[in-house]
Amino acid sequence: MAILKPFKGLRPPKEIAHLVAARPYDVLNSEEARKEAEGNPYSLLHITKPEIDLPEGTDEHAAEVYQKAKENFLMFREKGWLVPDSKDLLYIYAQTMEGRTQYGIVGCAGVDDYLNGVIKKHELTRKDKEEDRMKHVRVTQANMEPVFFTYPAVKEIDDIVENIVTNKEPVYDFIADDGFGHHFWVIEDEATIQRIVSLFAQIPYTYVADGHHRTAAAALVGAEKRRNNPNHRGDEEYNYFMAVHFPDNQLRIIDYNRVVKDLNGLTPEEFIQKLQASFEVQEIGSQPYKPTHLHQFSMYLAGKWYSMEAKPGTYDNNDPIGVLDVTILSRLVLDEILGIKDLRTDKRIDFVGGIRGLGELQRRVDSGEMAVAFALWPVSMQQLIAIADSGNIMPPKTTWFEPKLRSGLVVHTLD
Repeated sequence: MAILKPFKGLRPPKEIAHLVAARPYDVLNSEEARKEAEGNPYSLLHITKPEIDLPEGTDEHAAEVYQKAKENFLMFREKGWLVPDSKDLLYIYAQTMEGRTQYGIVGCAGVDDYLNGVIKKHELTRKDKEEDRMKHVRVTQANMEPVFFTYPAVKEIDDIVENIVTNKEPVYDFIADDGFGHHFWVIEDEATIQRIVSLFAQIPYTYVADGHHRTAAAALVGAEKRRNNPNHRGDEEYNYFMAVHFPDNQLRIIDYNRVVKDLNGLTPEEFIQKLQASFEVQEIGSQPYKPTHLHQFSMYLAGKWYSMEAKPGTYDNNDPIGVLDVTILSRLVLDEILGIKDLRTDKRIDFVGGIRGLGELQRRVDSGEMAVAFALWPVSMQQLIAIADSGNIMPPKTTWFEPKLRSGLVVHTLD
C-alpha cells in the first residue's frame, strides 16, 4: 500500500514564487536555461542547472557544477528566497492548460515503495542520467524538483481536494510565460492531512508518470544513506522523496513524435512502396495531418503529408506492448525499413513532443535536417497503467505529459 508522508517544505515568499518557479532541468539544455534565467536571480535554474552561473562551455557534469548547485541552494536559503515551513504539511499543486485543470497532492513517497515495487514504472532509466541526479541530491541534500506520479482516482480524495480549493485562496497563483496556469495551496489542518495519508495507505500502487530518472536517483540516494548510517532508524527524511500525485482520470498524455535524418538509401518512392507492405498509405496533401485514432499514423515526406493505417495482422491487441503504436512504428518502419535498431543510441532519429505541434515536424524536414517525420496517436493512461501492472516497459520516448511541473514551489530537504 502506498506511502504518502507530510513534510516541512522549503517554499518561496509569495511575491517571488512566480520568479523562483522554473521548468524541469531535463527539458532545457544549458544554453536554453541560461537564456531563460537571464536577469532573474530568483530562478531555481540557478540550482537545478547551475552551469548557467559558470563560464559558457563548462561541462554540465563537472564537479564544480554540482558544487555551484550547493552554493546557490545555500544562498537561496540565506537570502530568504526559500523558507522552511514550521511543521509537516501536505500541499495541493494544480495546473491549468487549454481550459483543463488537474489537481495533484504534494507529499513524500517512500523509498521502500520504490524498492519493493509499490511505485511502478513504465520506462527504463540510464545509469549516467541516474548518477547525474544522484550527485545533485547528494550535494544539495534535497529533492529540488518533484517527480510526477499518478494513482487510481479515489473519490474521497477528490472531494477533499475540491473542498479545499473551493473554499481557500491559493498561496501561489500565476500564469507562466508559456500560458499555463499554476496554483498552489497549503493543507494545514492535521485531521485532513491524516485522512489523506490514510486514504493513500489503501491505494495498492502508484505510478511514475514523468521523472523516472529523478525517482530512481532519489530512491537510490535514500538507500545509500541507509547503508552509510550505522544508527539508521527508518524514519529519517532520506527515506522519502517529493512527488506530486495526480489522479489518473485527470491526466492526459499527448503524442510523442519521431523525425529521421535519412531514408536508409531509399528514394521517397521506394520508401512508400516498402511501407505499403504493412500500411494502407494515402497521400493527404501539403496541409499538416494529425492521426485520428489508434494504429493510424501521419507522415511528412518530400513536402507532402500522408496517412498510414496499420494493416490487420501487423499488431497484437492482446499484447500490451505490441499493441502500442510506438512499437508498430519501431518494428515495421524504423527497424525493418530504416535500419534503426536502438532508439536510445541511434543518432539518426530524434523525438519531438506533441506540444510543439505538427508544424515543428514539417519545419525540421523542410529545413533539410531530417528526411521524414511521423506523428503518432497518443498512448492512453489505461495503456500506461496496464503496461506498468504487467511488469513490462514501454519503448523509449512513448509518453509526453503536459504541462510540465514547475520546480521551486516547494523543496524537500533530506536533513
